[in-house]
Amino acid sequence: MIKINILWVDDEIDLLKPHILFLENKNYSVTPCTNGVDALESIKNNNFDIVFLDENMPGLSGLETLSELKLMKPNLPVIMITKSEEENLMEEAIGNQIADYLIKPLNPNQILLSLKKNLDHSRLVSEQTTSNYQQEFRKIAMDLAIVNSIEDWISIYKKLIYWELKLENSNEPAMTSILESQKMEANSLFFKFIKKNYKDILNRQDLIFSHTLFKKIVAPIVKEKPTLWVVVDNLRYDQFRVIEPVINQFYKKTSETDYLGILPTATQYARNAIFSGMMPLEMEQHYPQYWKNDVDEGGKNLYENEFLTEQIKRFRLPIKHEYFKITNLENGKKLVDNFQSIKQNDLTAVVINFVDMLSHARTETEIIKELVNDDKSYRSLTMSWFQNSPLLEMIKKAQIMGLQLVLTTDHGTINTKNPTKIIGTKEISSNLRYKTGRSLSYEEKDVYAVHNPKEIHLPQSAINASYVFAKEDLFFAYPNNYNHYVKYYKNTYQHGGISLEEMIIPCIVYEPR
Repeated sequence: MIKINILWVDDEIDLLKPHILFLENKNYSVTPCTNGVDALESIKNNNFDIVFLDENMPGLSGLETLSELKLMKPNLPVIMITKSEEENLMEEAIGNQIADYLIKPLNPNQILLSLKKNLDHSRLVSEQTTSNYQQEFRKIAMDLAIVNSIEDWISIYKKLIYWELKLENSNEPAMTSILESQKMEANSLFFKFIKKNYKDILNRQDLIFSHTLFKKIVAPIVKEKPTLWVVVDNLRYDQFRVIEPVINQFYKKTSETDYLGILPTATQYARNAIFSGMMPLEMEQHYPQYWKNDVDEGGKNLYENEFLTEQIKRFRLPIKHEYFKITNLENGKKLVDNFQSIKQNDLTAVVINFVDMLSHARTETEIIKELVNDDKSYRSLTMSWFQNSPLLEMIKKAQIMGLQLVLTTDHGTINTKNPTKIIGTKEISSNLRYKTGRSLSYEEKDVYAVHNPKEIHLPQSAINASYVFAKEDLFFAYPNNYNHYVKYYKNTYQHGGISLEEMIIPCIVYEPR
């Protein structure tokens, strides 16, 4: 066993001999030191794992020694030891990035606990997490055998994401692999559930879907207080969980609702449904000037503000609103710079397109493929973006202005790993996770096929056109030039089909801190 090397700095080090012997009996190596100057010299010439540092020493004080030490070795953990419990000393020491703070007289077990907490923390957490997931694995497996409602599926999916995030930094690849297999099994069963029940699910009045989100969640709170409503395109539940701690610095969560994204889980369907308050078939019927089918030329999400305006009128809401779509950094900075201009609004709706752009860039750009090679790196890059994004600046300014915050998305995305062949006419839609068109030929077991789109409130791009939705992590590939097509799109992030990642969507309401 490799010994842990400790530097203990105290002008009364001789009085600490019993503690040093206690640690040495526990297989720690302790180097004693009586002053800050000698301690800094020792740190310069040796590799220590941790430092015990007395706060009250003659000459160079503990805090002064700490400041110099951090300049030399900023990542070396320091445990400050003092006789004083004065709050200002604690705050100053903590501000200088100490690892822990102990008050004299010391207790041997107190010292040992601090060492384990700071040196063995990652290992202990990893071991406990692995043990806990092993127990939870069996419970989730039992739940999967009896799941029979959307509410149950939401609960299972949130549990799987919880454990995925807990296990991602553990040194247990076997556990991570088991979790990944359990997610695959869950998606397989979820697809069968949706294929069997989707038509009936859409008729449930107690559930929230894309087209009822505004009516049931956003509209009621806008009546109470001015609101910033942010729709981050393509933000998965796990990505939200990663950025949530940053948001919590400025806002406190008052409610979290997980709703079901409609099929297809694609922007032109799901996001238009959010802003119009209608299913796609209704949009085509009532607003043909705004709705475009897959095969129509032109942008498919150009009229979100018009849809939102009409929805507000339909519900006779006496509110002033503005809509912004952020598609690049320049647009985002411009809105941030002029954010005070929204203070007269009851509702400010902002669509952020970055995460969706990231998923598309991963398909088309080699360097992004290298950066985002799995879900963990996808989350990490999302976090990096968020921490430096105009969205975070908007959230900070909204908090200062006292605005409520509603954060949601239109659909998620899934890493597509396996192809399934499809054949159709030249008018077939281009999306890799769903297809609509005439004379479609496909593997029946791989899709949810809807021959009468009106049954699920979807328009038809042509007479006899049907829809097919890919299951799990499949993507559609044409037989022509099949190998090239598969190589290009395999292991890319796509949306439009049926998976937990694409269909189960968070919507969070916050109050400013």
